[in-house]
Amino acid sequence: MQGQLYHAFPPPVRDMGRVSLDPEVLARANINPQTRLATDYLNHFNELIMMLELLSGVPEFVVDILAWQPVTYPDYFKASHFKDRELALLAYQEADPQARQDLETLTDAMNATLLSTIEALRLAPSPDAAAALGTEAVTSLKPMLARAGAVINGQHVAPVEVADEESTQAMVDALFEFGQTDS
Repeated sequence: MQGQLYHAFPPPVRDMGRVSLDPEVLARANINPQTRLATDYLNHFNELIMMLELLSGVPEFVVDILAWQPVTYPDYFKASHFKDRELALLAYQEADPQARQDLETLTDAMNATLLSTIEALRLAPSPDAAAALGTEAVTSLKPMLARAGAVINGQHVAPVEVADEESTQAMVDALFEFGQTDS
């Protein structure tokens, strides 16, 4: 049967309006069969965290960091080159409601931290202040990112305490003050 296109996985089956997703198909697509969520979404955060970590040695990363924007889980997959993005989107619609809510809570917190950091980086008076902002943000973000991965992978962990907007802003203000006294 040369010339025919084959799909790597059978399509999801619709049963009375609900999507029935085979656990083996999900697992092969790197989508957790229990939560129906994919860790690929976390790449959106991983890339920025890596740049923030390297900011002290590669100050040019600030341009890419400043251009970063939050992206929702569905929008990430709609725009991604993830080979099973359609399956990821269907699975998300049927995802475990608690896991989905926990993931959204964590991503909201990561987005708030990142947006506050980006705002402060726009005002950073020196490369040292920018590097300090990056380091502080990474310190806050890595535990949230690990929790998000655990949620996606179906590991029920205690609820994460996420920083509220006021404490995130206080962290940014303190780092900004550090940068002004450092120059």
